[in-house]
Amino acid sequence: MPEPMPDVDALDHRILGLLREDGRRTFSEMAAEIGLSVAAVKRRVDRLRETGVITGFTVQIDHAKLGWGIEAFTELRYQGTTPVDRIMRTATEIPEVQAVFTIAGDPDALIRIRARDLGHLQKIIDRLRRAGDVTGTKTLMVLASWTR
Repeated sequence: MPEPMPDVDALDHRILGLLREDGRRTFSEMAAEIGLSVAAVKRRVDRLRETGVITGFTVQIDHAKLGWGIEAFTELRYQGTTPVDRIMRTATEIPEVQAVFTIAGDPDALIRIRARDLGHLQKIIDRLRRAGDVTGTKTLMVLASWTR
């Protein structure tokens, strides 16, 4: 039986938007922004965490400044009998892989990769192609990005 959806109202969505912009934003800052007391904002954030709407807080990193300026997405195709856990394991064992998405249809998975340069990206793709059940890849390089 699926879990019931938590009640999330317009104020909760505003809090989520503020936290998405800056996960270190204080309860006081958010309270002033949306017109609630600090205690009310804290209660709402605590409830959103307890119900699993907020799963964690993270930092955004400029990977290019760390020498990892190439970002790419690679589609992976597998033999039809490959179990999902093996698909996940293929990519998650490679440190340059930032995210793995198993998807319905063709292709079977989409991965996000960070690399130092094009030669490094080629080595990562070659390693993926040598994985036992991978039957094909298609790589798309990111030129610019925007995330919410």
